[in-house]
Amino acid sequence: MTLWWIFFGVFIFAMLALDLGVFNRKVHIIKMKESLLWTAFWVTLAILFCAGIYFFHSDGHSKAMEFFTAYIIEYSLSIDNLFVFMLIFRFFSVPQSYEHKALFWGILLALITRAVFIFAGVALLNAFSWVMYIFGIFLIFTGIKMALNKETEVHPDKNIAIKLLRFFIPVTKEFQEARFFIIKNGRRFATPMLAVLLALETTDILFAVDSIPAVLAISKDPFIVYTSNVFAILGLRSLFFAISGLMKLFHLLHYGLAAILSFVGVKMLIEDFFHVPVGASLITISSILVISVVASIIWPDTKYEDIPQITIEK
Repeated sequence: MTLWWIFFGVFIFAMLALDLGVFNRKVHIIKMKESLLWTAFWVTLAILFCAGIYFFHSDGHSKAMEFFTAYIIEYSLSIDNLFVFMLIFRFFSVPQSYEHKALFWGILLALITRAVFIFAGVALLNAFSWVMYIFGIFLIFTGIKMALNKETEVHPDKNIAIKLLRFFIPVTKEFQEARFFIIKNGRRFATPMLAVLLALETTDILFAVDSIPAVLAISKDPFIVYTSNVFAILGLRSLFFAISGLMKLFHLLHYGLAAILSFVGVKMLIEDFFHVPVGASLITISSILVISVVASIIWPDTKYEDIPQITIEK
């Protein structure tokens, strides 16, 4: 298993280095075609990785099913992140050409924070089995709340991390290209790019509180949970630049996500009495996603303009 961790770590950081150092070395606006190609690339890599687990892992069939199901859950739940990221960029008036760099470093930090949450969650479940019931109840509550509340609110000005940033170091009003810090008159200043990065990272942490317990209902193997998380968020980062043109297809998705969270929560609550096979979970989750997207196409949102139900306060 150690070799799997080493291989995965080297591969992911090599791909991120190529992304930032070669393919996106020059700051530019990511067009829809480029975005969709990168999304297809990361999804293909996830599928190939799943195939590698199937053929080369000692428990290939079971672990591959767990990985793919966890990947589907994390990918679908993380789509909501993209809508919030759009609101954050709009709040700070981030130039489009700088969005990729902000997301890149945000994802890099997310790789670290997700690892901390995942290992902590697995340790809690292994030490205290009753924590599973807390996770289950929390997911059901979150699912119900998501179904009843479609409005997305963003208040970066109330973000504690950003308040602390402004307390410890002055922040410039204007972007300084895509830099996070500048030196002016011998004094160090942070730029709005650093505030954007903190807003993205704290938002991801909040979403991880929902998504990681859901994935832990599928697998308690840290390797499976972490790798599925990483492939999902890397693929979604690429999808971000095309999602604004596809958002109309997802206007009923939040109901599907609410159903998925509730299903996973119930699964965790009944685990000691009735074990839901991973295959059955995969079919159920995939069906819910397909139904929510198809329903969105059949019954389009006639009130759709740019981003539905948005509240941004400055």
